[in-house]
Amino acid sequence: MKTPKFYTNKPSHFSKVLRKRVNHYFNTNDISKHANHSMVFKTILMLSLYIIPLTLISLGFIHQVYFLFIMYIISGLGMAGIGMGVMHDAIHGSYSKKKKINKYLGYTMNLIGANMTVWRIQHNVLHHTYTNIQGADDDINVPFFLRFSPHTKRNWLHKFQFIYVWFFYSISTLLWITVKDFIRIYRYYKKGLLGSKKEYHNELFKLISWKILYYSYALILPILFTPLPAWIVLMAFISMHLVTGLLISCIFQVAHVMPDTAYPIADEKGIMENDWIVHQLITTSNFSPRSKLFSWLIGGLNYQIEHHLFPYICHIHYRKISQIVSDTAKEHGLPYLTKKTFIAAIKDHIKMLRKLGGKSFVSHS
Repeated sequence: MKTPKFYTNKPSHFSKVLRKRVNHYFNTNDISKHANHSMVFKTILMLSLYIIPLTLISLGFIHQVYFLFIMYIISGLGMAGIGMGVMHDAIHGSYSKKKKINKYLGYTMNLIGANMTVWRIQHNVLHHTYTNIQGADDDINVPFFLRFSPHTKRNWLHKFQFIYVWFFYSISTLLWITVKDFIRIYRYYKKGLLGSKKEYHNELFKLISWKILYYSYALILPILFTPLPAWIVLMAFISMHLVTGLLISCIFQVAHVMPDTAYPIADEKGIMENDWIVHQLITTSNFSPRSKLFSWLIGGLNYQIEHHLFPYICHIHYRKISQIVSDTAKEHGLPYLTKKTFIAAIKDHIKMLRKLGGKSFVSHS
């Protein structure tokens, strides 16, 4: 498949108006587009939730089975918070105007067992550029037993995916820390997305080194120093990832795999019908816009439209600018997709999974 191209690089009228209004909001209120005190507090909180329980476990302070599971699950919530609310902004370059701060906070992705380089290519480059485009967006490039696009081949298993997908969502971070990063870093190298062979080997060495560090403090030290059987520690470690994987997967997937989001395809010349800005609006959906605490906890990812249009703005500002985006889209006759609650979004996600499992479902885009 040819790399899709959007028909023009010239900003549309909608894009010009929207950017002008958003910039006006920050300028008139004398607000930085980067992190504020609330964001710094969140960073400290999520890192603490992740690190402190693992430290207590590794030092042998946890003797009870139930308390071991509680500590690992709390650490998992911190892991999810880091993934959604710290490293996500840092790797986008929106946490701080200083590149070094973004770089160092981006390494929190490696700290929780994944890999910053792989994520940057998968998420920043492929997903954000080619959202919901089959063959280009790696977020909908899933194994044969799942179908996240109407343009992929259907098999009989897919009619049950709305039932078993939750298991695979749960083990998603386990796959990340074991095999997925290795598979993707090699694939990205073969696609020319990683540079030279030397650069690939350097990144592979870093990936392996970070994995060793992660497994050392998250699993090996707890097994060595916790006065409980190794298999119980392993089960608690897995429970941490099951909670994290399910939470993160649900938050990300309900933004794009939905009944009213589009799955555009390029024409025979590889050109997309819409420009990039409009493409983001028709392929992305918000949810739960009224829940301030929920939004704060999940890194503003309920405002996915704002995130896709302004990935260089820290998520802490998305709620404030969402009304600007919504009003401007409506003025220009463009869609602004949103679900009132997270539960409503989950229900529609299930509905979409069932549609994708049907025999005759095709994209409406």
